[in-house]
Amino acid sequence: MKILFLCNKSPWPPKEGGPMAMNMLVEGLLADGHSVKVLAVNSFKYNINLSDIPLPYREQTAIELIHVDLKLRPWKGLTNLITGQSYHVQRFISANFRKRLEEILHQEEYDIVQLETLFMSPYIETVRNHSRARILLRAHNIEHRIWERVADDTKNPLRRWYIRHLAKTLKSYEHKVIPSFNGIIAITPTDAEYFTGLAVKNQKSRFNIQVSIQNPDETDKVKLPPHTNDPIPDNLFPPVIDIPFGVDPATYSVNQDAIEFPSLFTLGAMNWIPNQEGVRWFLQNVWPDIHKEFPSLKYYLAGREMPPWMHNLNLDQVVVLGEVEDAREFISSKAVMIVPLFSGSGIRIKIIEGMALGTAIISTTTGAEGIDYKKNENILIADSPCEFFEMISIVVRDRDLCQRIGKEARKLIETKYNSEILIQKLIAFYKQLAR
Repeated sequence: MKILFLCNKSPWPPKEGGPMAMNMLVEGLLADGHSVKVLAVNSFKYNINLSDIPLPYREQTAIELIHVDLKLRPWKGLTNLITGQSYHVQRFISANFRKRLEEILHQEEYDIVQLETLFMSPYIETVRNHSRARILLRAHNIEHRIWERVADDTKNPLRRWYIRHLAKTLKSYEHKVIPSFNGIIAITPTDAEYFTGLAVKNQKSRFNIQVSIQNPDETDKVKLPPHTNDPIPDNLFPPVIDIPFGVDPATYSVNQDAIEFPSLFTLGAMNWIPNQEGVRWFLQNVWPDIHKEFPSLKYYLAGREMPPWMHNLNLDQVVVLGEVEDAREFISSKAVMIVPLFSGSGIRIKIIEGMALGTAIISTTTGAEGIDYKKNENILIADSPCEFFEMISIVVRDRDLCQRIGKEARKLIETKYNSEILIQKLIAFYKQLAR
């Protein structure tokens, strides 16, 4: 099959969640013998030099990067207050990107055009006008939910009001655009449920159909518009599937001898607001008591695009590293991953990586959302300061328990998050849509 990926950022280098999720599919499809082409946004937020991408990757994917100005423009944000359009989405609209997309579609016929994230949705019409390909949304998150949760945690009233406005317009756009796709690839079963329900809701409104969200193939009552006797189309609802992020377990070796025990760490892209807010919450509400109880215990902070306040932390035993050269090597060198997330959606790729490396993980319920975990068996869950204190106290005192949790986490990855198995599931979905 021939697949064109439209990406909101370059899948290479796969050093943070979004690119890693995209690259997993790109490399998996290539390995299975399919033709893949990548057209990606390049911006100040995630700027990649094409020459820095390995030549074999460039040749296999024919990757192209189009600069799009994603800088925040206050006056545009104010304009969107009046128009009601989603500022998040509008920022990704580019005449240059659209022009190059049209040229590519004229040069080659594709079976699938896959839009990575909701933010690439403005290009649906361009694809429809210049290609017969099936158009899929690969939803890394339910985007508006992230901003709803961020708004809930924002104390400044004016800022909270504006973030809620952004979430509302993003949700409205999401509801309108979902029926335009031929298929939707969610990254978690929870997200897939949401998109199925949304598709049903949209079509119910359109055709006045009473349906069961649990089984959308069955209709309880059908009432067609009075002006037509045409049958309800077979593809009434865009098919939805969930395909999580996965890894090749063979490339993730576990080495317990290299671990600094005990030690805590958080790793993630720190320009993502939920990561920043989670770390801030942990440092304010959990770390003082942990440090008092375990004065020699170190907490490492690592990740790209750290804000100044994080770089300038001057807390005893808190080690601020910034971006690390090799994430897997870093994870393998530390004992316990801390994931203090209270907003977000989708799946936490760093948790999947940590599990693959046999790392003990303590996460909030939100942070572990979308992962088929077993609490206290392959991950520890904490949602309050006292729960974090309890879980950390247990694992830093018991190395055997730490290793046992890590081993069970590794088993979960081998059985349910193996990328080779997930790629075959994706290809079957493609073939279903191409019929």
